[in-house]
Amino acid sequence: MEPFDTTQGKPLAARIRPTKITEVVGQEHLVGEGKPLRVAVEKKHLFSFVLWGPPGTGKTTIARIYARALDAELFELSAVSAGKDDIRKIISPKFNGRESLVIRPKVLFLDEIHRFNKSQQDFLLPYVESGELTLIGATTENPSFEIISALLSRCRVFVLEPLSEEALRAIVKRTKIKVNEDAFDWLMGYASGDARKALGMMEGAVSLYGAVTVETLNQALESPHLRYDKKGE
Repeated sequence: MEPFDTTQGKPLAARIRPTKITEVVGQEHLVGEGKPLRVAVEKKHLFSFVLWGPPGTGKTTIARIYARALDAELFELSAVSAGKDDIRKIISPKFNGRESLVIRPKVLFLDEIHRFNKSQQDFLLPYVESGELTLIGATTENPSFEIISALLSRCRVFVLEPLSEEALRAIVKRTKIKVNEDAFDWLMGYASGDARKALGMMEGAVSLYGAVTVETLNQALESPHLRYDKKGE
């Protein structure tokens, strides 16, 4: 992989995003050899599940890898803005006005699933129950309190942990951007196990100042030109 080039216009996180389950950094208890999500991908086992964990720990990445490995149609929605009509469109055989000629499983990745109210979750339930939709929910909140019991009973819940120093170091290394120990320690303290946060700061420092140092990271943090993904996932 070539070093990060700010002229290419593609976000740093997107450029180094894993495409295979074996490339995922961290969450070894889920994606390590013999662990549940690794086995599900390898055996192409289709089922609904919820990924519960802090921002920037790999929920979206894991969902995309899982859907791709099972050759499924992946639909991504945010529960913040989506509603029942969006679900109806996905279920329709003429999604986006085109009737599908190939029958493939439909996987719905619903980010911030805890933002769906009870009525919306009740509406989603029969499609998950019948298998018309395979649901992957992502949430930072305890699913036991935020997801209705009928829907939750049809999903497995996998807990993601904040990324360790070792995992963050591996992710930073993939960028091929030079980061000395002082700058890495700064990133560790700032990111608190959130890879997206760390990469966003690195990208800001490189874009604005051409290097990642403690000084440029502090300057980027204070810069009004740097914008963050407040949604976090």
